[in-house]
Amino acid sequence: MLRIIDLRGHSLSAADLLAAVPRAQAARADALAAAGQIVLDVAARGEAALREQADRFDRVQGHAIRVPASHLDDALAQLDPAVRAALEESIRRVRIASRAQVPAPVVTEIAAETGGGAASGRIEQRWQPVRRAGVYVPGGKAVYPSSVVMNVVPAQIAGVGQVALASPPQAAFSGRVHPDILAAAKLLGIDEVYAMGGAGAIGAFAHGVASFGLDPVDVVTGPGNNFVAAAKRAVAGLVGVDAEAGATEILIVADEAADATLIAVDLISQAEHDEQASAVLVTDSPELAGRVHSEVAARVAATRNGARAGEALDGVQSAIVLVDDQDAAAAFTNAYAPEHLELHVADPRPERFVNAGAIFVGAYSPVSLGDYLAGSNHVLPTGGQARYAPGLSAATFLRPQQVITYGRDALADVVDHIVALAEAEALPAHGEAVTARFAG
Repeated sequence: MLRIIDLRGHSLSAADLLAAVPRAQAARADALAAAGQIVLDVAARGEAALREQADRFDRVQGHAIRVPASHLDDALAQLDPAVRAALEESIRRVRIASRAQVPAPVVTEIAAETGGGAASGRIEQRWQPVRRAGVYVPGGKAVYPSSVVMNVVPAQIAGVGQVALASPPQAAFSGRVHPDILAAAKLLGIDEVYAMGGAGAIGAFAHGVASFGLDPVDVVTGPGNNFVAAAKRAVAGLVGVDAEAGATEILIVADEAADATLIAVDLISQAEHDEQASAVLVTDSPELAGRVHSEVAARVAATRNGARAGEALDGVQSAIVLVDDQDAAAAFTNAYAPEHLELHVADPRPERFVNAGAIFVGAYSPVSLGDYLAGSNHVLPTGGQARYAPGLSAATFLRPQQVITYGRDALADVVDHIVALAEAEALPAHGEAVTARFAG
């Protein structure tokens, strides 16, 4: 349970640090080929392929793939009042945070280098929402109404006109989407919902399915298993996708004064998601490492998803890593680039940790807060993608667009420069397209 890796006294490269705690890869590698074939099958055969996949993967036959409005109404009417209140508060908080993610339009005046009174050119930077987004919400080992909130709210705040949602049909609910997911969609005003899961749902969003009125979308977002992540890779380029969200990850940086119990429960909380989940503690305190190791072993069996969490904690992707000091802890973390980073240290300095999907500072900012009620988004890059990819936000659904407006005098200021560059690139018609405006 949670092997201990001692890196003290070693000078290691970023590649060496990554090799010390590798992500679980076998299942993801197998998923790549399979997901690609599933997507192609949906593109070729549409509804027939989706129904075969529902029978194979979800043990569901003959269900309504396009969810009737009555299913959403029923789900909301039957929703536990406490869950409804929690979802409504989550929606409120995520809306507040998402509004801050929409850039304001900016107009820049480009004046002539030499002045002289010539009119300046004008560039407007504006942000255009995509027309249509497809949101995927998992429904396998666990059900995530919170993911409805995290995906739909940023799209709505960005100004997306059409948001479609897909989640797997549930055998336990006669082929319906899980009622908590339907209720969350209803709370957000989403009425285009599909009972389809996994890689097939991603393929359907990208290619459309005419038989039940699903038009292709422009962007596909949402977490999921390895097949969902692989399917996003298969459709990237045809549609926009967010970061490939694989198995969840938590990395905790802690010092000797940290609370071992809080660290243990936070590691277990993410390990319960999936057998491939990564749970990593990085510390310069051997004493804390020992306490956490004991706490995890004592607590994991007592939690409801203990078997799943235990397998994740036993895997090569999970460990307690001993380092020389907090600088070494920061270096390891930046190489690893975790989805979730918690800082349980006296001097956290989050600015040192540049590669993380989201950073949770202090003992009272657990990842579970971000999963539900912080207002931040819980759809975050995994597998080291935090080095270059952002988490889901309103910006995911926006495209920067430049509007260029030059008058005659402003263009005249740069005619010679345009001609010179056009000639240098052996594209003389480029220059002629400008000089023609001043002929005669």
